[in-house]
Amino acid sequence: MEISEIIPHIEALIFASDKPLTAMELTELINNAFGFMDEKFTLDQIQSAIDGVVEKYKTEFYPFEIKQSGGGLQFLTKKEYYKTIAQLNGEKFLKRLSNAALETLAIIAYKQPVTKGEIESIRGVNCDYSIQKLLEKELIIISGRSEDMPGKPLIYHVSRTFMDYFGLNSAEDLPKLKEIFVDNLVPPTMINSHVDENDKDETPLIISENGELVETNKEQGPA
Repeated sequence: MEISEIIPHIEALIFASDKPLTAMELTELINNAFGFMDEKFTLDQIQSAIDGVVEKYKTEFYPFEIKQSGGGLQFLTKKEYYKTIAQLNGEKFLKRLSNAALETLAIIAYKQPVTKGEIESIRGVNCDYSIQKLLEKELIIISGRSEDMPGKPLIYHVSRTFMDYFGLNSAEDLPKLKEIFVDNLVPPTMINSHVDENDKDETPLIISENGELVETNKEQGPA
């Protein structure tokens, strides 16, 4: 059987799967489907077929494409159709999140692995409710406990659902903060943490050159 003949089968598997599929998983599924064949398809052959499928759906003829997202391959609608699809979904998924929950989610995404205490240190307020909401919506997961910290607090990461929703393959695909707060468009942002409503003594945070949140000495100011 020619590689070109299994391309529709790869498309069907990616389309029908309820989770992203890796090239290795597709290789196994294809070989199981064609178990009657003496020779098995190799990972390189399947990858070549995948590359062909990806190129096919990049053309303007299709409103969707195949992309690496959530750890594997998925059919995703192209970004130019976002507003149209939003009419169908009403953007309900994130509309139900409060600003507090969104802030907490952003901190977890960029600082993971992170504990509740570390999140609250950055936000300056209790985050129990926000974390509970994010867990309910399966946007974050509990990935273990910090063995090096007193009380061994729970550790949080963003979930595969988070990756799927935002079209990310891994946390490395998150935009760097320095790309968001471009120097010539947005001035450096001072972020106050450890703030008590009745306490004016604040520990400022700034965004470093590589996009990290950095705590500074108030008397010294940013480096």
